[in-house]
Amino acid sequence: MPEPYQLALLFAAAVAAGFIDSVAGGGGLITLPALLGCGLPPQLALGTNKLQSTFGSAAATWHFFRAGLIPWRDCRRGVLLTVIGAAAGALTVRFIEAGMLKTLILVMLLAVALCLVMKPGLGAISKPARIGRLPFDLMFGLGIGFYDGFLGPGTGTFWAMAFVLLLGKDLVNATAQTKLMNFSSNFTSLAVFAVSGNVSPVIGLVMGLGQWLGARWGSRTVIRRGQGFVRLILLLVVTALVLKLLLAE
Repeated sequence: MPEPYQLALLFAAAVAAGFIDSVAGGGGLITLPALLGCGLPPQLALGTNKLQSTFGSAAATWHFFRAGLIPWRDCRRGVLLTVIGAAAGALTVRFIEAGMLKTLILVMLLAVALCLVMKPGLGAISKPARIGRLPFDLMFGLGIGFYDGFLGPGTGTFWAMAFVLLLGKDLVNATAQTKLMNFSSNFTSLAVFAVSGNVSPVIGLVMGLGQWLGARWGSRTVIRRGQGFVRLILLLVVTALVLKLLLAE
């Protein structure tokens, strides 16, 4: 059990992560190292991280839904496929070599960063979709859902860019729908980790409160400030993810 000052630091980390996650994803860059730094074993840190992040994604989803930015009827199939993918990823986390995916993740993040830099107007307005919703849901619901259950860093970023590039969503609407998908995979992964006993309820609930507050703040900021703000935070998060992967070598 962490000391009181460590719980206070974890709470503060969760507030910051909740804000960043609700805008562009990548909050795990803050919370997972914080949990590991407090001495939690990797499996327990991953499971506890899923508990606290579920609070944040739930809060952001609720605020975006109330603002009318989540078309539930369009998202139902994607949510179901994301749940299936996340469950599969969480169940196989012990059996797949994480290093096999690292290079692919790095390439994808660099591609996202290049898109944001080379196309300043990306996600400024809605555009026609490039693929149908069914193939989109199958490809990304199962694929990103599995990745979030298995590893997780950058999940929100990948979802947001998929919505923008392939379904033609503007960044605000893409961010809103991303939070619904994030919540689906977070909750599913949490259930799998909880069954195996790899969740610390006290730490997760303390950080969950911080996530909830940060996510409320972030989702309101997105609605108020629009796509320019989202684009800036997204670029910063992608840069941080790329640097983290490179420096981990």
